[in-house]
Amino acid sequence: MRSRQRLADTVHQVTKQRTVLVAPAWPYANGPRHIGHVVGFAVPADVLARFERLRGSRVLMASGTDEHGTPITYEADKNGIPPREFVDRNNALIVEDLVRLGMSYDIFTRTTTANHYRVTQDVFLKLYEKGYLVKRKQMGAFDPASGRTLPDRYIEGKCPICGYLEARGD
Repeated sequence: MRSRQRLADTVHQVTKQRTVLVAPAWPYANGPRHIGHVVGFAVPADVLARFERLRGSRVLMASGTDEHGTPITYEADKNGIPPREFVDRNNALIVEDLVRLGMSYDIFTRTTTANHYRVTQDVFLKLYEKGYLVKRKQMGAFDPASGRTLPDRYIEGKCPICGYLEARGD
């Protein structure tokens, strides 16, 4: 009787389908692939997704490359190429590795897609309309040669606080 009940409980657990979202971190596409891309986010997420699938769960594992931000621009500038060309190369390398390693992503996308832009703009505008975001002015370094505001990572020189001669802004 007891084993029959355990079997019934097991069947119930297997057929009772859970929905699971596995959403690992999005690696920066600011350089060539490295072991941290795999060990830091891909393998643990893949193990969880496979485990949940074996349990009978409906699983969606979604991630992609983060292709915005100072690390991207900084490295692209160092390499003398436009940021988009830089991230295109690195995204291709990262995707190639994940495929060759057999990672079980259902969606591996990019933050530079039209869909990503549309969704993030919608979220931003809703937050702004509800008063969660406010406009403020802030001082910043400006490079007249490039015509853009410079993030902290670009600022190097003497620290105005401690006097260190090789300080970086970040």
